[in-house]
Amino acid sequence: MTDMSLRLPTTRFRAVFALGTRPAATLPLPTTLGKPNLYGEYDDETGQSTLYVGFGTGQIHLESAPTGVEFHYHDAGGDDTDVSPWNPSDTASLVDWSTQLLGDFHRLLPDLLDDVDDAAAWHDAGLDLWVCEVEEPTKLDLIEVDIEGELLTLPWLGAGHVEHDHVDESAHGALDDSADDDREHPIALLWAADPTSSPDRPIAEAWLVPGTEQPVTRALPGVDWDAVGWPADEVLAWLEGIYLNHHVLPDPAGTILTGVLERLGGIDGTD
Repeated sequence: MTDMSLRLPTTRFRAVFALGTRPAATLPLPTTLGKPNLYGEYDDETGQSTLYVGFGTGQIHLESAPTGVEFHYHDAGGDDTDVSPWNPSDTASLVDWSTQLLGDFHRLLPDLLDDVDDAAAWHDAGLDLWVCEVEEPTKLDLIEVDIEGELLTLPWLGAGHVEHDHVDESAHGALDDSADDDREHPIALLWAADPTSSPDRPIAEAWLVPGTEQPVTRALPGVDWDAVGWPADEVLAWLEGIYLNHHVLPDPAGTILTGVLERLGGIDGTD
């Protein structure tokens, strides 16, 4: 198991954004549900934005659409449900707030995500303050977040070149069919003997057991580990660290984006 003590320290990062008006921040959010976990996405090809609002008791997922906003619920276990996990009054308030928040988020896209990436790059460079560029005097919003440190990992020490990518289980399936129901967010480690080639040979996989944040790894059969240049057990230990950094531990851009969404929604404690 990876030694989680080998992590860089958590750092306090500040970023200044021009968010404009924040209508969602003026709407009530049911206090009985607690503070939600927020995350947003944007599809460059379709221009569609998505907002995830999660509580311990359930989630609501919203998507922008030509006709307005579409949404659906998930229960506490993460499964789709046609019935809200909450009482009618809390549900109505949550839908109103979440719908407005998605609208506020969508209005700022895609430039907002470029700014978030720029801010994350400043953090990665060891700086603790990023400020957006503005062409004229305007109201600015200060976002303050704690960014968790990454796990210290070695570079790839084997032969050739590797990349990791999501596993499309519908197309390939798990090699061990008995594990299908116990694999959450699986990825494959792809390898190429030629360092200049794009890796296309799966040599190992990693995934989460549902409800945990500890990756499980396995080597795939038929791999010539002498050609790979690193023993299978060392490859798996390395892959576990990579999985934790890229798929479990919060990344700087995601943490900053969550801070922006909380500010837009008026739940960051500053209003």
